Amino acid sequence: MGSRTTGSRGVTAVWCLGVFLCLGGPVAPAEEPVEPREPDVAAGRVLAGTCAACHGEDGNTLLPGHPNVAGQNARYLLRQMQYMRDGGRDPKTMAGQLDALTDENLADIAAFYASQSPRIGQASPEGIADGEAIYRGGIVDKQVAACTACHAPDGSGNPLAGFPSLTGQPKDYVIAQLTDYREGRRTTDREDYAGMMRHTAVNMTDAEIEAVANYVLGLH
Repeated sequence: MGSRTTGSRGVTAVWCLGVFLCLGGPVAPAEEPVEPREPDVAAGRVLAGTCAACHGEDGNTLLPGHPNVAGQNARYLLRQMQYMRDGGRDPKTMAGQLDALTDENLADIAAFYASQSPRIGQASPEGIADGEAIYRGGIVDKQVAACTACHAPDGSGNPLAGFPSLTGQPKDYVIAQLTDYREGRRTTDREDYAGMMRHTAVNMTDAEIEAVANYVLGLH
């Protein structure tokens, strides 16, 4: 009886050793998760120096066809710069500007611009009522959604969801973007927002787009 017990223990010991060898020894401890890096606003200010010619030193442009990036939501701004660098969005004025920058560089730039205060423009009284009506209530019979749903009543957007701020955006720039969405030339909303902007703009006339763009210029 005793010899059988010893034999059983021997078999068990050999089996355990085999399993140990097959598994390759003790399991290494799991690596600690890497904490996300906090963007460096000061570094972003330095990197953004080359952007000043078009976007202004503080992100408030003096050129009507370019966007104000001062006060823009950092998440949205980072995403758009990544698209421009990687070819998903191709504005001619940005060609090659971001090619050498890493995601960390872009995050620093986005954080810098997000920390700045946007300059509010002066909307023209002509057509402002139409622009406000569309911005706040949409165009129901044309299935044009109200802009407030994503961009907020004051135009500040939704930073957590990545919806951009429209506060003080130049009229010509907003017209160009809405027209590009309508005509299918700007398509990045397919990736991030299920084509939401395309679906909104496709049923808007030039006059309706201009009215909204004028209203947005003075929105705050």
